[in-house]
Order: sequence, then structure tokens, then C-alpha cells
Amino acid sequence: MRSKLVLHAVDSHTEGMPTRVITGGVGVIPGATMSERRAHFMANLDHLRTLLMYEPRGHGAMSGAILQPPTRPDADVGVLFIEVSGCLPMCGHGTIGVATVLVETGMVPVTEPVTTIRLDTPAGLVTARVAVRDGAAEAVTLGMVPSFAVGLDRKALLPDGRTVAYDLAYGGNFYAIVPLERFGLPFDRAAKNEILAAALALMDAINEQQRPVHPLDPTISGCHHVYLIAPGATSRHSRHAMAIHPGWFDRSPCGTGTAARMAQLHARGELPLHRDFVNESFIGSRFTGRLTGTTEVGSAQHAAVSAVLPSITGRAWITGTAQYLLDPTDPYPAGFLL
Repeated sequence: MRSKLVLHAVDSHTEGMPTRVITGGVGVIPGATMSERRAHFMANLDHLRTLLMYEPRGHGAMSGAILQPPTRPDADVGVLFIEVSGCLPMCGHGTIGVATVLVETGMVPVTEPVTTIRLDTPAGLVTARVAVRDGAAEAVTLGMVPSFAVGLDRKALLPDGRTVAYDLAYGGNFYAIVPLERFGLPFDRAAKNEILAAALALMDAINEQQRPVHPLDPTISGCHHVYLIAPGATSRHSRHAMAIHPGWFDRSPCGTGTAARMAQLHARGELPLHRDFVNESFIGSRFTGRLTGTTEVGSAQHAAVSAVLPSITGRAWITGTAQYLLDPTDPYPAGFLL
């Protein structure tokens, strides 16, 4: 057996969505912050992402996380999020998967009934409170990054000449939020190809016409997620399909998408603080969210915007452990997508 590298992993899924947690083999990525490490990784190490996420080791909806030493003294572990679509600033389902792996493998000190883990992410500090019983992680509650509505009732001109109204919100990534019925499509997995095509067309139009940029970190930009609201969704229980660049659906309810949806509902006056919000995915799995407070987000270049502080609770399960190898003669050293 020959290999140019050995990558150690613990695989998990969060409410149906995979998180391949890389626990060793990458080394420390250069950078004074996790945001700088993300930029370095994208510029110099992206072949590791594609090797792990693309076929033949991954698949078209694969997601993962690379563990790192933290860059800040108030954090326990640094995390870099990777998936088929790229290297994300933040990933909610991935964080739940990471926290579960850290507890159940003993990589952090475990206390019952709650183990608190402070995670250093490119989007900022995220606190994970893991409910633990008999050594098992039963649920994870995340204190998410400040989230906010970027704009309500924005309009995008699609290539077919239609104009679609949407809301734009940030929850760790930027999300276009739009009722599925505006595309004249049913909330039905049998129509997944048509739903995905409509969402990608809207995504492209937004990035061409009004590309969003985070007020504190210009490296966080662009809309790569579309939250398609199902008929009958409310501010207490929202069902949706989450379309993600370059062309797949989130299997989980989407953590950062749940935060963005709550920020959008709060901006519309429909979701108050301290009330539970259930977010249901395209496959029927659920996260429970809650807005715990308000804050402001701004910089010297951007005026402060009102933001909310979301928490999200979900579950993850370990599905396996593995060592991923790269034979020197492998004809697909960076993987491939079909």
C-alpha cells in the first residue's frame, strides 16, 4: 500500500447531512486567524478539499470540517469548513457534527450533563453546548454568529425575463429567501431538478446584480444558498428546500440557513426573541432555533446594522472512522465531479 498522504477522519451525519471531520494529516494551516487560514487554504490547499469531498471518496452533496489549533485564547478548537461548493466561513450542521465527534471520541474534556466547546471559525467564535448522557452526545445547541437581514423585498431579473422578489439575510453565509410558489413549482422531491434549476438561476442573478458583502469581512461575499419556503410555512414552523451552489440540496435543516431565516423573520416583525422556531428540511429532519438577543454589526467602512443572536439545537451521529489515502499513481488526485 502506497500513499502520498494519510488523512484521518471521523465521519458523521447531522439530521441526514454528512460531516467528514478531518482529525489529522493536514497540519497547521498558516494564518493568524481562522479567516486568514481559510484564505490560505483556498489559495494553496484546495486540492485537499476536492480530494475529500469529490468522487470517488465523496459525492455531490459531501460536506466536512478540518480541525485546527485555535487562533484565539477564548477558543478550544479551530475549525475550517469544507464542502463540494467550497470552503465556508461557517456551517451549522458541520459544527454540530464536529462537536459530537469531539465529545464522543474524547478529544475534549467531557462533563455531564453539558459539555461546552468554544469553536474558532472563519465567521467568528461559536459556542457549542453538548447535552451528554452516559458519554453520548444527545443534542448540540449552538450560539451562532450575529445574523441579520440584508434586504427585504429585493428584486432580481432572471434570464427568462421574469422578475422575482426575495429577501436576503446572513446567518454565517448569505441566503436568498423566497417562497417556492413564486416559481410556480410544487414542494415535492419529484420536482427537485426544476426546483434546483430555478434556485441556481436566482443565485446567479443576485450575484450579478446585487452581490452581497459582509460589513466586517469582505472575504465573505456572494449568495450561494437559496432557502425555498414551502407552502404553509409559518414563523413557528418553517418547511423548506435549501438549494446550494453548484447544484445540490442540503439534507439537514441547515444551521446557518436557520439563523438567516430567523433573522429575516425577526426583521419582518414575525419572530420575537425567546420563542422556539422549528426549521424542517426537504427530507423532514428538524432543527429548533431561538433568538436570544440583539446586537449590531458594522465597521469603519459600513454603517452598523441591527442583528440578532440565534441559537440552534440539532443532533448528529458518528457513522464511521477512516484513513483516506492518495496513491501516487491515482489518476484523480484532486477527485472529480460528474
